[in-house]
Amino acid sequence: MIEGVITALVTPFKEGKIDEKSFERLIEFQIKEGADGILTSGTTGESATLSLEEKEFLFKRAKEIAGERAKIIAGCGTNDTKKTLETVKVAEKVGVDTFLLVCPYYNKPTQEGLYRHFAEVAKNTGGKIILYNVPGRTSSNLEPRTVKRLVDDFDNITGVKEASKNLDQMMELYSLVGEKISLLSGDDSWTFPLLTLGYKGVVSVFSNLLIKPFKQMIEYVKKGEIKKASEIHYKYLPLMKAIFIETNPVPVKTAMEIMGWISSEARLPLAPMKEENKKKLEEILRKYEFPDF
Repeated sequence: MIEGVITALVTPFKEGKIDEKSFERLIEFQIKEGADGILTSGTTGESATLSLEEKEFLFKRAKEIAGERAKIIAGCGTNDTKKTLETVKVAEKVGVDTFLLVCPYYNKPTQEGLYRHFAEVAKNTGGKIILYNVPGRTSSNLEPRTVKRLVDDFDNITGVKEASKNLDQMMELYSLVGEKISLLSGDDSWTFPLLTLGYKGVVSVFSNLLIKPFKQMIEYVKKGEIKKASEIHYKYLPLMKAIFIETNPVPVKTAMEIMGWISSEARLPLAPMKEENKKKLEEILRKYEFPDF
């Protein structure tokens, strides 16, 4: 089961196209800094505005560069079951065997619809599936008992990225399936408390910038050194919040541009940060040290 720090990697653009050289450097940076996994074409990677051909490039190139040094996860979820399965098959073709599947957005399926959607993909792939529950973006909530039903029925459903912001639901989810699959925080700022409740790691936006603090925090929790883990959490909490001051991934891309790593360019309908928010972000960035890129 995958655990630890999985980076929801940004997709760098240059004049509307994927900046391939920057993408390759980002993969190498993630590996050098110790990421346990790298998610390409997730929400932070602007999956909604990537073509299938672009997704194939990201999956293929990430796998080629990483080899066995880091786990590559393909963001394959859409709001169309057929298209989701087509994207999974593209990822399989280039050698990626783990897929993140977001709950179908806009359609607002029932729990039965969500079950059937994920079941259709699960029974048509030998790869591993991580379910992604983020009601704030999808307008549908994958309930714990639906997750349990899926886990009971399909051995290749091996994890959940949980971003419901509902602590009661998060605890219920652990009580039902937490010993069977990897439960991962889907929000950086929720990672510390969820680790103490048994979750195994995080799918992180923050780790586009810094990986080692989260790695250390996870190790402290494993050792029962909760106070040390909490100190890391509170030290970096202002930055975790700052990179969500506007819609993700605009702030984290802007931070990466400020540091000279990549362009902050995002695809419409995402717009550049407001100047006042950019200034706030710059002020917070100055309080931290970052590794060489």
